[in-house]
Amino acid sequence: MLQQTGVKTVAPYFARFLARFPSVANLAEAPLEEVLKSWAGLGYYARARNLHACARAVMERHGGRFPDSEEGLRALPGIGPYTAAAITAIAFDRRASPVDGNIERVIARLFAVDAPFPAAKPMIRQLAASLTPAARAGDFAQGLMDLGAMICTPVNPACILCPWSQACRAARRGDPERFPAKARRSEGRLRRGAAYVVLRDDGFVLLRRRPEEGLLGGMSEVPTTEWTHDFTFGDALAHAPRLFSAARQNRQRPSRWRRVAGTVTHTFTHFPLALVVYKTSVPRDVPAPDGSRWVALGDLDGEALPNVMRKVLWLAQRPPKMQAAKPNHS
Repeated sequence: MLQQTGVKTVAPYFARFLARFPSVANLAEAPLEEVLKSWAGLGYYARARNLHACARAVMERHGGRFPDSEEGLRALPGIGPYTAAAITAIAFDRRASPVDGNIERVIARLFAVDAPFPAAKPMIRQLAASLTPAARAGDFAQGLMDLGAMICTPVNPACILCPWSQACRAARRGDPERFPAKARRSEGRLRRGAAYVVLRDDGFVLLRRRPEEGLLGGMSEVPTTEWTHDFTFGDALAHAPRLFSAARQNRQRPSRWRRVAGTVTHTFTHFPLALVVYKTSVPRDVPAPDGSRWVALGDLDGEALPNVMRKVLWLAQRPPKMQAAKPNHS
C-alpha cells in the first residue's frame, strides 16, 4: 500500500485490510471483487490485483509460506526488485539492498550522481549494494529509509545532523538539493470521453465491471465511452446506453439524457483524462443491460469504485440549482 501512497492515507486502509484479511490464506480465499472494494480509494489498483494473485500463488506453490530469497520472491505475482529485496532483508535478515525513493536520494547525494533519473537507477542500486553490510541488512535498509525521510529530505536537508555529512559529496559541494538529477518528464496526451449516469427512480444507479486486464481492471464504473485522444464531445450522445421501460418495449421510447454542467478531470500515471457527464432517470421496471447491474445509492461505499468514478457520481448528483445545462434527447 505504501508504494505510491503516503503513510497518512494508508494507515486506516491497512488496519481495515488486515482486519478483513488477517492471513495469506484469508486473502487467497477472498473473491477479487471483495479485495478491490477494500482497496477502493487508494488508486493504482493493479497493486490490489497483484496482492491477491500473490496470496494465491503462495498458498498454491509454497503451502502458505513465502520464499526467503530474492529470486524466489520475484517469481511471485506483483513482486519486483524493490519489494523482493525489502522482504529478503527485513523479514529474513539476508543481505539484500532495497532501494526506494528515499534511499535513491541519499545515495545520489552521497556519491553526487550526475546522471538524471530514471537512467541513473541501475547505478544507484549498485552503489547501494556496495554499502550494504552482510549482517543486519534489514536494519541498514530501514536506517537509510529513515535518513532520507527525516534528514536527507528533498528540500532543505538537515546536513548538519547527518552522520554521513563528512563523506557526502553533494554536501561538500554545497548543493545537495541538486541531487538526484531529474530528466524532464513528458506528460501524456489528454484523453477524453463521456460517462453516463443512470438513476432509477427508487434510488438505484447503473454500474458495470471493467475488464480484468488493463487500466482499473475489475473495478466498478458507470457506463462510459472509450477514453481516446480524438474523442469529440459533440458525439457523446451517439454512444449513450439505450434504456427502455419493460412496459414500453413495443413503443421503443428511449431515455432522455441531460448534460451535467462541468467536466470531470482526473490524472492517471501516464495521462490526464477529461470526462463529460450525462445523466438520466428511469422507472424501476427498466432492466439492466447485459453486463450491468443496479446498485442502491446507499451501497456505493461498499463498491470497488475508483476515484474517477466517484467524481462522476458526485457531479451527477449535485443539487439541480448548481447545474445549468439544457436537456438533450436521444
